[in-house]
Amino acid sequence: MNELPDPVLLTIVACEIGFWVFVLGGLALRYIARMPRSSMIVLTCVPLIDLVLLVAVGIDLSQGGEVEFAHRLAPIYLGCTIMFGHRMIAWADARFAHRFANGPKPHKIPASGPERRHYEWADFGRWLGAVAIAVAITGLLGITVADSAQRDAMFAGLGVLGTITVIWLLTGPIWYSFSRD
Repeated sequence: MNELPDPVLLTIVACEIGFWVFVLGGLALRYIARMPRSSMIVLTCVPLIDLVLLVAVGIDLSQGGEVEFAHRLAPIYLGCTIMFGHRMIAWADARFAHRFANGPKPHKIPASGPERRHYEWADFGRWLGAVAIAVAITGLLGITVADSAQRDAMFAGLGVLGTITVIWLLTGPIWYSFSRD
C-alpha cells in the first residue's frame, strides 16, 4: 500500500511555489502590465504564505501528528524566508527592472575582495537571524500546541542548525576573510 506524502512537507513545497508565484506575479504586474498598485498588493501578500505554513504545522501538531522531518524543517524554512525573502525579492526585482523597464544591469558580487567579504558576513548574519527565528518558532510551537513528546522531537531536530552554522561560517565568511584578493 502506498503511503501518502507528509502533508506538512507538501505544505512546505506549496509555500515555496506560492512564494515564487506571488513574487513573479507581483513583478510581472509592476513591469509588464504596468500596474504598480496591484503589484504592491500582491508582493505585500508574500508573508501570508509563511503564516499558512505556521498554521498548518500548528494544526498538525495539535491533532497529534507525529513529528517528522518536515515538522523540523518548517521552522527553518520560515526563518530563512523571513531573513532572506526580502533580498530574494530585491534580486528578482532588479532583473525584472533591467529586462522589462530599461533598468540598470543588476550588480554582480565579485568573486573576491572586500565587497565579497562584506556580502558573506552579511549573509551569515542573516543565517544567524534565521536560526534564531527557527528556534523561536520551534519553542512557540512547543509551548502552544505540541505535547511533551512532540516538543522533544521538535527540539531534537535543532542540533543540525549548529552543524550548518559552523560549516557556513568556515566556508563563507572565514574563507573569504582569509583568502587572497
